[in-house]
Amino acid sequence: MRVKRMILTLNGKRRTLTVHPLKRLLDVLREDFQLTGTKEGCGEGECGACTVLVDGVPVDSCLVPAAHAHRARVQTIEGLSNHPLQDAFVKFGGAQCGICTPGMIMAAVALGPRPTLADMQTGLAGNLCRCTGYSAIYRSISRARAPAARARTPGRASTKRHTQRDSEGYARALRREGIRRGGGAPRNK
Repeated sequence: MRVKRMILTLNGKRRTLTVHPLKRLLDVLREDFQLTGTKEGCGEGECGACTVLVDGVPVDSCLVPAAHAHRARVQTIEGLSNHPLQDAFVKFGGAQCGICTPGMIMAAVALGPRPTLADMQTGLAGNLCRCTGYSAIYRSISRARAPAARARTPGRASTKRHTQRDSEGYARALRREGIRRGGGAPRNK
């Protein structure tokens, strides 16, 4: 196969590139466009670290040939520019080592506003994290989607009470959904 001219909208900007059509989208992003926020974890579509959005749908970019992105809208973690999920992952412990974080955030963006815990479990089922356990990730997504929780900035004395109360309520919600707090993959019901 010969190299082909590819046109795509990458993070909101029209871009062109001459590339072999079977080159992985992951490699195109990292090598040709120098967008290194998208990580390679397994290279087999099992971990979700390389998740990007193609026409709004989360895909494992390690499995997608460049030809599939021709005339598509591709969004990477670099294209989010201060999305509330990014702050929430840092603030609420959803990010640890950073390998899975860009893929988790991109998959979470695709969930839309105010996803339920079940939506999060389903939407992130293809994204693996070995550091945080999923409760911190789910909490980060929930808090990023709750503007009222972000609007209130309690003083130091009330922060502990507020956080403890939120934590206890969140723990009850996790138990109702059959999720172990503090780690491990979601359990099937």
